[in-house]
Amino acid sequence: MNSYAVFLRGINVGGINIKMADLKTALAARGFEGVKTLLASGNVVVSSSLGAVAVKKDVEASLRESFGYDAWVVVLTAARVAALIEACPYPAEDKSTHTYVTLSSDTAILDELFEAGSRLDGTQQQRLGPEAMAWLAPAGGTLDSPFSKLSAKARYKSTTTTRNLRTMIKVRDATAALENA
Repeated sequence: MNSYAVFLRGINVGGINIKMADLKTALAARGFEGVKTLLASGNVVVSSSLGAVAVKKDVEASLRESFGYDAWVVVLTAARVAALIEACPYPAEDKSTHTYVTLSSDTAILDELFEAGSRLDGTQQQRLGPEAMAWLAPAGGTLDSPFSKLSAKARYKSTTTTRNLRTMIKVRDATAALENA
């Protein structure tokens, strides 16, 4: 069995409301084991004998069937989540800035987003791997930051999702606990 972090895009915002208990039930019914939701923002850890690509496909199908919306997710192994956090040069805790990690299921789209972000004045960003990049936003000004506005464009909706580094650490810890269970 492999442990995976599943990052759902766009739930509990914009009219797509899913109760975490219902999400857990839907994924367990699909055959995933050890399903645990974290925070109410679309972070799930699961165990499966499937590979990451098949987990992505099954989770998206389950969400579409169970909740009736066009679902997109990014799936990473427990080891990959840990490696991305380790690669992040920015702090998880800082009073003046917040560190975010944008994850993508499409390397070319993330390449494009990273390149566009590099042209924005004052944007601090770092590529963490083919599926992730980290960036900083001023505390209290995340949604108004130039990179946040850029990454919110419809073009990136089906392939990217963003999490605070503190959330990524919680997901890492949950996947590690699942592996050790």
